[in-house]
Parts: sequence; structure tokens; C-alpha cells
Amino acid sequence: MSGRLTGRSVLVTGTGGGIGRATAILCARAGAHVVGCDLNQAPSAETVELVRAEGGRMDAIAPVDLSTPDGARAWVDEAARIAGGVDVLVNNASAIRFGAIDALSYEDWSFTMRNELDIVFLVTRAAWPHLVARGGGSVVNVASITASRGAWFMPQNAHGAAKGGVLALTYQLVVEGGPHAIRVNAVSPAMTQTPHTTPMLMDPDGPAEQILSRVPLGRWGQPEDVAHAILFLASDESRHVTGANIPVDGGAAVVG
Repeated sequence: MSGRLTGRSVLVTGTGGGIGRATAILCARAGAHVVGCDLNQAPSAETVELVRAEGGRMDAIAPVDLSTPDGARAWVDEAARIAGGVDVLVNNASAIRFGAIDALSYEDWSFTMRNELDIVFLVTRAAWPHLVARGGGSVVNVASITASRGAWFMPQNAHGAAKGGVLALTYQLVVEGGPHAIRVNAVSPAMTQTPHTTPMLMDPDGPAEQILSRVPLGRWGQPEDVAHAILFLASDESRHVTGANIPVDGGAAVVG
């Protein structure tokens, strides 16, 4: 354990795999008591087992639907009870539906907004009183490179719009959180290999080679790459950092 988060209560959404799982493991290694959640019980429980096998502290609640006010508040309040409060909130969970502007249904657009933007608002709103009561803390929102640029290899209009909203919300919460010593920051991954993206990246007829050609560092991201940036923003090492959006993209955002 590195001790960077010793004694801290860290809430992470979407810990069943990918970035959420990597973040939970890394924060627990840093000494935090992590409380996670997921829509799916089995992978959620697997993450808890991985953390505890290393001697870390983690609990999780699943299945949890954070896209409703009651679901978000119930999870946050129970997580705060389990961990003894809230010091850090990581808004990672999301669900997306893709489609071109002339093909994407309003239902799919609304689904994406609800599960990428609404849940960040609902969970943060529920956690805010706990952070205020704690005397401050850190909120880290997982945005995306598509919040600030178009995606050429597949249509992502709903995803980009939702993540753009996450960034806008992040900046507003910086102002509202300042008087309470609550820092609010974001990380913006580009292509990251997760259970959801692996089939596309491993498809010999897919866009993986073209995606890679636009990444200066020559590889797509791993969940741990994003988790390390989240850990920095969660810890006191970033105590004077608020309103930042850290790209975790191998340099892809600067390539024309």
C-alpha cells in the first residue's frame, strides 16, 4: 500500500471491469476504503475479491441503477454508511448507444444521455452533502476525448454530446465546490482497451490499425493508464488542482 489515500473513503461507479475496476484496485492499494457499484453482480463481486486478495478494503453493491434519483441516492448513502463518509467520488460508470445523426433514434440518444450525463449529475448531487460534511474532498469525472472533437472511425454524436456535458458540469462544480474545499476534475481517455472495446480492437477487419496510426505513443490505452490519472486527482498531490481535464490518450487529441 502506498498510503496516498490512507484513511480515505473512495466511491467508484462501474467497478465491474475496465477503468472502474482498475481504479478500485489502485485506490485500494493506496490505502483507501473503496465502495463500488455496478449493474452486474458477478463482475462486481470479482473486483471485490481481487482487491481483498491483495489485502485491500473494498465493498460493492450490485446490481445498482444510478440513472434514477432514488437509485443514485440509495447507493451513495449506503456507501457512505459502509465507509464512514465520502472523501472521493469517481464518476466512471456509463452506457452508450451509437449511431449516425440520421439513424440514431431519440430513444437511443436519451438512453445515452441518461447513462452518461444524468448519472454523473445524480450521483454527484447525492454525494455533495457528504463531501460538504467531510470538510471537502475530490470529485473525478471520466469524460472522453470525444467531448472536444469528432470521432472519425464511428459515429458518436450522443456519446460526444453527453461527455461534453460532463465537462461543462465539471467546470460549474469547480465554482460551486470551491467554498467547501471540494475539488472537481476530469480525465478524458481516448481509445482504451476494456471488455467493451476489446472485440472491436481484436477484429482484423475493424478500425484498430487506423486508430493506432493516429496515436503518437503508438498504442491504445489500458484501464490502468486512466486509473493512475484518477489516483493523482483523488490524492493530496493535486490539492491545488481543480477544473483540470487531463487527456489520457497517448497524444491523440493533438493529431489532426
